Amino acid sequence: MRIELTEIVWLLEHHALSLTQLAELSGLSEAEIDELADYGAILPIKPDANQRLFAAPYIAAAKTARRLRDDFDLNMHGVALALTLLDRVRDLETQLGDLRARSPRRVF
Repeated sequence: MRIELTEIVWLLEHHALSLTQLAELSGLSEAEIDELADYGAILPIKPDANQRLFAAPYIAAAKTARRLRDDFDLNMHGVALALTLLDRVRDLETQLGDLRARSPRRVF
């Protein structure tokens, strides 16, 4: 029998992560995260600070970036573009859902 151990970290939305922590949790290098931040795909909490800190929800974006890089062999510019487009699609889906919820339904 093989036992697999998994570490779970519970992060609150307002929790801040250092560049090193985000790199460890996502599988990207610090340089790749810096590059994504420079492209605006992942935004630091305070861009002018000496040490870049990131909000916890960016873990999901960074993991998605790693999968895009690995699965499609994209460079970081391509990854940043794909992340931006995925965010836009999510925003549009949310807006569409809101509009559908407000519009009267037709009964046939």
